[in-house]
Parts: sequence; structure tokens; C-alpha cells
Amino acid sequence: MARQRYHDGLALRQALPGRFLPFLVGSMAFLAALALAGGIAAHSLSQRWTHGAGAVTTVQVPSPTDPATATAAMGQMPATRIDAVLATLAATPGITDTHRLSDAELRALLAPWIEQTGDPSLPLPAVIELHTVPGQDVAAGVLPRLQAQAPGVLMEHDSVWSDRLAALAGSLQACAGLAVLVVMTVAVCVVMAATRAGLLTRRQAIGLIHALGATDSYISGRFATRVGLLALWGGVCGSVLALPMLLALSRLAAPFTAMSDAPAAMPDWHDLHAWTAMLPPALLWMLVIVPPAAGLTGWATTQLTVRAWLRRLP
Repeated sequence: MARQRYHDGLALRQALPGRFLPFLVGSMAFLAALALAGGIAAHSLSQRWTHGAGAVTTVQVPSPTDPATATAAMGQMPATRIDAVLATLAATPGITDTHRLSDAELRALLAPWIEQTGDPSLPLPAVIELHTVPGQDVAAGVLPRLQAQAPGVLMEHDSVWSDRLAALAGSLQACAGLAVLVVMTVAVCVVMAATRAGLLTRRQAIGLIHALGATDSYISGRFATRVGLLALWGGVCGSVLALPMLLALSRLAAPFTAMSDAPAAMPDWHDLHAWTAMLPPALLWMLVIVPPAAGLTGWATTQLTVRAWLRRLP
């Protein structure tokens, strides 16, 4: 009993039970983890689109085998229009890679439309895929030169869709941040209410030891330590409960976020390293940070609440 009184001199285990507060804080941590995971997923999808499909520009060259138009800037006249276009693109800064679709690739891409026309011998333009530096638009500078060498050349870039996706990702991240802010506000209110209830439960004992000379820092520190540990435990439970759901969502989102289109194999149930490897590093760090953040929030909120309550004592 002496040891229990030493560790719990204010009988805080009775004033602040160890079941109610961890359950509420764990629920808040669980919701915060899901909201943060949604924001991280939106950011990852946006980055993959910006550096992947969003960075691809398509060039269409009608009648690719016709003679090219002579230009003084080239210094020589390539044999065909497609040769002139490829030479110009190769000399253009900002283009990291060029790939001309073969006839088989092009016909496979246009198979639904070719089958509808019923004419497999339909002449097709040459199509070139350009990979550009993210955020750099080369169409405005190179298109006039291409049209001067091969009139009728068309360039299409998915900048409109990439901009819309970036705006959508930004909106989702803002919503995730707002959700986390709301969850933190609710958690702070819950901690304040629980602390006030504990203070009222031990009002006479606290008033007595305060009158006998106990400092505000001592009393608030005992309350804050108790609440901080309970909030930390609740944060751990919330992160652990969120982990299976995040693993399932990460597996579903793997084809959209991974650089390879191959489906991810399901690891063995006892291989913890393989399971955690399915989560992006940002999600793992988020799960690690949530419990200390919950504990620190509970500790700071309790400190402020108890000190404000003690200042009103006679």
C-alpha cells in the first residue's frame, strides 16, 4: 500500500480510470491515422501521375514516309517527315525519352476503331511518345519547328488532366488535414472533460494538499503524467487497430501507386517484415508518430487544464 500511495499519492487511479480515456483517445487516433493515410495516398497518386502519364506528350505525324520540308535550321534535309520530327525532338532540351510506337502497337491501341471500320489496311499516322521533365512544357517551343518541317503535326499533352488531378489531390490533402484538426480538437475536449471530472472527484484532497503547500506544478504534473500515459496507451491501440485496415488498403492501391503493374504477392502471415514492406515509409512513420503525439497532446492539455483550475482555488 505504501508503494501504491507513493506512485499514486492523489489516488488518480480512482479519479481517472484507465479504461474510458484510452478508449476515446484510441478511437481518435484510429480516425486520425485513417485521415492521414488518405492524404498520403492522394499525394502518392498525384506524384505518380505527374512523373508518369502526366509527363507524357504524344506527337502524331501524318503521312510519315512523305518527304520532309527543307529547313535552314536543320542544315540538311532528312529523307522523310518522321525522320525530321525525330531529329528535332532529339535536339530539344527538356525531353528525356522518345519512343515511336510500332505498327503493331499502334494497331493494338486502335483495334476497337479499326475493327469498326472493317479496313485493317487503313493508313495510320506515326505516333511518338515523349517523356518530358516534370513541370516543363516543351510543346509551345517545339511545335512550330515541327510544323515547319512536317506540316500537320499534332501534339497532345495531358496537362489538363494532370492539373485537375493535382488540384483533386490537394483538395483531398486539405480535407485530410481538416479531419485531423477536428479529431485533435475533439480529443483535446475529451481530455479536458476527463481532467475536470477527475479534479472534481478529488477536489477536497487537492484543496487540502494545496493549502498545505503543494505547488501547482506538482499537482498538475501528477495529473498530466497519468493522463499522458493513458493517452499514449490509447494512441498505441489506435495505431495497432489501424494497421490491418491500412495494409488492406495499401494492397488494393498497389497497382495505382507502384511503378510496376505486376500484382503484389500476398506475404506469409508470420513474415512481419514483408507485411510492413507493403506500407509506404510515410505511412509507417505516421503510425509510429501518432501514439507519442496523442500522449503529448494529453499531457499538455492536462497541464493547462489543471493549472487553470488551481488558479481559481481560494
